Amino acid sequence: MKDIIIIGGGGHAKVLASVLKKHSEWNPIGYTDPKDSGPLLGLPYLGNDSIIKLLILEKNLQYAVIGIGQIKNIESRKRIIQSFESTGLTLPTIISEYAIINEDVHIAKGSVIMDGVIIQPGVRIGKYSIVNTGATIDHDCQIGDYVHIAPGVNLSGDVIVGNNVLIGTGARVVQGIHINSDVIIGAGSVVVKSILRSGTYIGVPARILSKD
Repeated sequence: MKDIIIIGGGGHAKVLASVLKKHSEWNPIGYTDPKDSGPLLGLPYLGNDSIIKLLILEKNLQYAVIGIGQIKNIESRKRIIQSFESTGLTLPTIISEYAIINEDVHIAKGSVIMDGVIIQPGVRIGKYSIVNTGATIDHDCQIGDYVHIAPGVNLSGDVIVGNNVLIGTGARVVQGIHINSDVIIGAGSVVVKSILRSGTYIGVPARILSKD
């Protein structure tokens, strides 16, 4: 098994810790965070991010995973990821052994697939994306980089999702829809028409939020 640390100590990191502890390939040895929140499902607090260089030198640490979900904005999460890439650590793709990943699926580096996810054939997922608990992605969907598909989301077949997109909890997207980059879909929304303009969309059917 390969030693790996979790970057972050919040709720998303806790779920990721659970995925890693059940995994046959990974051995989570602890987490880093600006503050000590105590054990994370039994995993120790290793220190703040400054400890990482020491772990690389003294423990020959090679792997880390970003346990930070969708924070205030996607750009902040991207900067955090880029800062850890610069340390020389590998940020691998993590796929729960309790997810169903069917044939002809490609998932790029650094993406995380949580428990209960179902991904059907022909799907492509970009780098550093999150497919969260119980989400389903049907055939031939194309998902960009830095996308967060929240728990319980359903994407029908042939959906195209750009980069830097958040699809909120329980949202549904009908077949053949195109969602532009830099879009937020609110929780529980239903997308029945392509979204070609960046912004925040909510409702059934989903509509762009008023700027008033």
